[in-house]
Amino acid sequence: MASPAGEPSPSSPFAAAITTPDGWHPRTAERRVLHLLHHCPLARRRPLELFAFAVRRALPSAPPSPHHHALAALLLLSSPPPPALPLLRLLPPEPPPPLPLLNAAVKALSDSSPPLAFRVLSTLRRLHAPDRLSFLPLLGSVSSFPLLAALHSLLLRLGFLSHQPISLALLKPYPLPDARVLFHEMPQRSRCTVAYNTLVTAYLRAKDVRAARHLFDEMQRYKRSRRSVVSWNVMIAGCARCGRDDMAVWCFERMIREGEVAPDDGTLAAVLPACGRTGNVGVGRWAHEYARKTGLLDRAVHVVNAVVDMYCKCGDVCSAREVFEGIRWRSVVSWNTMITGFSLNGHGTEGIELFKEMLRKGAEPNAVTFLGVLGCCAHAGAVDVGQAIFQSMQLVHGVEPVIEHYGCMVDLLGRSGLLEEAHTLIQGMPMKPNAAIWGALLSACRAHAGLGIAEVALKEIINLEPWNSGNYILLANLYAETGRWEEAGEVRKLMRKMSVNKAPGQSLIEEASLS
Repeated sequence: MASPAGEPSPSSPFAAAITTPDGWHPRTAERRVLHLLHHCPLARRRPLELFAFAVRRALPSAPPSPHHHALAALLLLSSPPPPALPLLRLLPPEPPPPLPLLNAAVKALSDSSPPLAFRVLSTLRRLHAPDRLSFLPLLGSVSSFPLLAALHSLLLRLGFLSHQPISLALLKPYPLPDARVLFHEMPQRSRCTVAYNTLVTAYLRAKDVRAARHLFDEMQRYKRSRRSVVSWNVMIAGCARCGRDDMAVWCFERMIREGEVAPDDGTLAAVLPACGRTGNVGVGRWAHEYARKTGLLDRAVHVVNAVVDMYCKCGDVCSAREVFEGIRWRSVVSWNTMITGFSLNGHGTEGIELFKEMLRKGAEPNAVTFLGVLGCCAHAGAVDVGQAIFQSMQLVHGVEPVIEHYGCMVDLLGRSGLLEEAHTLIQGMPMKPNAAIWGALLSACRAHAGLGIAEVALKEIINLEPWNSGNYILLANLYAETGRWEEAGEVRKLMRKMSVNKAPGQSLIEEASLS
């Protein structure tokens, strides 16, 4: 009697693999493996055990489709270090691994072990004709320019450059001049939004804001390259990284005005720090209100942290505290932002109290937390509290003090007039003090008339920064104020000997823009 359509006949090679000795059907085993991959995080962290289960259930002896797809999923979803090679070694020599499985192995290895990925690619080329997916993961992991050029020539010879994902992936690893050539060689129909975003990012990394803006404006001329929210985010964040915070805020205002796309959490996280640095509380407040209306303030903790930081840098501590109190799930960054904001605005007592609240609620402080709270102690003149916190850093919280923490302690002691204690702390530091440390001590000496220690601090600063004319002038003025005219003259002679010229004073007038 003939078998029903779609079912294997008893004499087919597949018949022997219908069930295993313990009664598992291959398709049942496949469904079980895929279910574990999709719904069990613990299983995804143990791919070798899942593969052993698949091998015992005779999946490799089944036809390549669809059972080998389960093995490919194992490779794609495994965590680093990738178990791709152990998995491949467990496969029987016959039949050879199918192309989808080897492509998955290349992808799994490309991020953490590019040399091994290229070895698997060589094996793949001996067994199969590679397809476009064989090369795509490697383009993001190539760090050697000669190797990239060789891979590029191979893709050209195989005819894969017409595949848009391949041509787009080639833009990222190349240096800017070569990426620009590749971009202009692409036909206009292939210059999609992703291609433009990639080149705009490359220009901004090279700090060429003018060229990036020109390309950004060009995107709207063509239908396939309409600006997306990612395009705006790239431009705003890139301008901020280039030190053009004014341009970043202007781009955000233009984005809102043109209304092509709505801002997302990435947009707000990029523009809010720029608003804080420029003091543009108006745009920052608009972004805060937008985040509240769209629910981003509740869903994205990095956005609410950026709002708090913006208000602190703009001097609106009350608004910052109000937003902070409304955070449901506070990260250590949330606490750090508010404590540092109190320090920045001179609210030392409030910052110390917030630090104590942080400890009561079980949040673990880090190095940034201690920088903020020690700054608060300096503003509040709380020497005893600051010393106790400094001592608890390593003993209680396991945070090793770095030179910035010692600088805060020198500032704290110096502001309180404890110049000898500050000098002793500097002499006992486990690392060599830098110019900022001695500068903090010098500022305290000038405020509390500590001329002897000020002389020591200035000489140390001159040794560290012999090119800085301001330090010589300060030391000469110090000698002149105490009537030590010969020493003042010697400092002036030393300046001439070292060819150090006094920097001329400058004035700046900002002209209102007419546009």
